[in-house]
Amino acid sequence: MKSLGKNILFTVIFLIITALLFGAVLDTQSKTPEEISISAVAKKIIDGEVKTITVQESDLILGLQDGIEIKSKKESGVSLLETLSSYGITSSTLGNIDVNIKDQGGTKYWMGIIIPTLIPLLIMGLILWWMFRQAKGGANQAFSFGRVNIRLFSPLKDKILFKDVAGLKEAKEELWEVVEFLKNPKKFHAMGAKIPRGVLLMGSPGTGKTMLARAVAGESGVPFFHISASEFVEMFVGVGASRVRDLFQVAKKAAPAIIFIDEIDAVGRERGTGMGGGHDEREQTLNQILVEMDGFERDTSVIVVAATNRPDVLDQALLRPGRFDRRVMLDMPDIRDREEILKIHAKGKPLSKSTDLHMVALRTPGFAGAELANLMNEAAILAARNNRKFVEQEDLLDSIEKVLLGPARKNRIINDHEKQVTAYHEAGHAIVAAVVKNSDPVHKVSVVSRGMAGGYTLKLPMEEKRLRTKSDFLGEIAVSLGGYAAEQAVFKDITTGSSSDIQQATDVAESLVTKYGMSEKLGPRAYGNGQEVTFFGRGLGSEKDYSETIGTTIDVEINEYIQRGLQTAKKIMATHRKALDGVAAALIEKETLEQEEFYKLIENLGIKKDSIILK
Repeated sequence: MKSLGKNILFTVIFLIITALLFGAVLDTQSKTPEEISISAVAKKIIDGEVKTITVQESDLILGLQDGIEIKSKKESGVSLLETLSSYGITSSTLGNIDVNIKDQGGTKYWMGIIIPTLIPLLIMGLILWWMFRQAKGGANQAFSFGRVNIRLFSPLKDKILFKDVAGLKEAKEELWEVVEFLKNPKKFHAMGAKIPRGVLLMGSPGTGKTMLARAVAGESGVPFFHISASEFVEMFVGVGASRVRDLFQVAKKAAPAIIFIDEIDAVGRERGTGMGGGHDEREQTLNQILVEMDGFERDTSVIVVAATNRPDVLDQALLRPGRFDRRVMLDMPDIRDREEILKIHAKGKPLSKSTDLHMVALRTPGFAGAELANLMNEAAILAARNNRKFVEQEDLLDSIEKVLLGPARKNRIINDHEKQVTAYHEAGHAIVAAVVKNSDPVHKVSVVSRGMAGGYTLKLPMEEKRLRTKSDFLGEIAVSLGGYAAEQAVFKDITTGSSSDIQQATDVAESLVTKYGMSEKLGPRAYGNGQEVTFFGRGLGSEKDYSETIGTTIDVEINEYIQRGLQTAKKIMATHRKALDGVAAALIEKETLEQEEFYKLIENLGIKKDSIILK
């Protein structure tokens, strides 16, 4: 399509230029002198009006004394004097007139002949050439339709090694075996070990699957071909399978080699669950991948490395031994890994001596590697915007909030009442989080709008937590409803600002009852985890695997846990009303309270230090 557009544009420009050229020629012809009879020419010569006469074949061009040119014609093959002699003109009469004899020729002559004749032929020839070229291109495209757009990794450009990837120690150990097998296969063959056919990298988005694959390419030293799974799929049946065959043929010629298929779930989903039965293009492509990985040919030294963040939807045939039997899980980085990742992405950025990357890692639980890289980039942008020569700790902390919540909207205009409501709302969250046990400590409270939030309370754990208790969930529900309870206690009314808090409390209560089996009435059983209902590959919900009576009990239990959390929040608001008013007043005045300032303030306002759980 792009080539077709260029050809059409070229043709249009050429036609415009041709039209302008014809217009210039016609314009030149339209400005030819007035033509008169030969008798009128003789009369003007006798009257002395003619200054010059130019003879060009049978054409006569007369230049008059007043500067005007006129034109006439004489008989071909007869001289000018013979023509005029019959009108009484003699050679002496022409003696005062400058007579020039000129042969017709030059550019104008040839343009007058060639342009009208050859330009139409040239235009037709170009149109025919363009049509044949398009037909030839279509034929070539038809023959190359099944060829794969595979790319060979260049180790000379942006080479990445395992040392450049922070954390992921277990994943790197698993992949190092693959690299070593390709480098020194005899070592493993001597022990009777066979080369692994496929390695599947699984992990949440941003955990470093693609970067780890690039590190494998950098360490292996063998040809490394990479492609996205979506490039196999076309609207024509059989094209994807043809491209898979072409991919493996290219890799086998370069063996030992590695093929990296990114986002393999685009073609590797469970068969028989989508539209089109077992004959649609995606399933045909998947079938060809299965055959190429572990079909009749088993002697190839080609390893397939694939990445996905949806291993739950992959076809079981992909995961069986002989195919992707080696599965590498990439976890979210812990605090030590986050600090190492921050150090890697801090290279090339002038950090101030006051920056503490450990504190940044402490404030970023749940951040993936891509989010940490974005955080460091945002901090550098913020420092440059403020005309600083170094990235300060303040830039890093502001970038955390920007990544979590969005950019600050400091210029957003709100009235005094809304600011007061927001201050009490966020103060309610913060005080409940400070008092309730099993709650993460408050790091920052602010009424500055960020993203969709009118204000925010930033509470983060002081250490990594893999397991969560029922008390943790109950405390989280109470903290979520702290703003709601504060609005009721102070203004005797509620606002729409609690909508996201209510949704969060409902989700936690629902998971507590239906997913984790923590309900006292229902006991240790999961509900709603039956077969997932899908439409065009997208989940819409789950089939009910419980009766209507159980469903009613689930609703009652969810509501009871929410009400329990709300009553806890209301009780804290009533007990520590003085602290609520003090924190709200400080937020109205300063807009932001950092961790140390906040805890010092509530301790002075009556909340005992022993009741504040700092983990």
